[in-house]
Amino acid sequence: MNINATLLGQAITFAILIWFTMKFVWPPLMAAMAERAKTIADGLAAAERGKHDLELAEKRAAEILRQGKEKASEIIAASEKRATEIVEEAKTQAKAEGDRILVAAKADIDQEVFRAREQLRTQVSAVALAGAGKILGREIDAKAHNELLDKLVAEI
Repeated sequence: MNINATLLGQAITFAILIWFTMKFVWPPLMAAMAERAKTIADGLAAAERGKHDLELAEKRAAEILRQGKEKASEIIAASEKRATEIVEEAKTQAKAEGDRILVAAKADIDQEVFRAREQLRTQVSAVALAGAGKILGREIDAKAHNELLDKLVAEI
């Protein structure tokens, strides 16, 4: 065995292995690696798009939340304004009702005072007639002297 022949055989075998690898093994490996690189690049691009979409969604959510808070504060302000208006209306109605009740009560009081005066005049005239009857020693006929009694009531 010659070392040179062995080395030459190994070199030829190695060259055939390299050629075979370059011709049949390397292209599928490179295609698989390219496909894998493309898949990875697509995944990274999708992740970037997802990240960008997430940022946009967060901004939209923040904007919607801000608009919701503004609308809620507008609704609260409007309801507080309406509540104030209702309270003012109730106060006005209560004041008007109180004034009406006060006027009615004053009218009732005036009417009662008038009735009491009329009763007092009637009683005073009856007492005066009774006193006059006793003074005169005889009883005065109320029917006959009705005009006199009306005049007396009017003067009292």
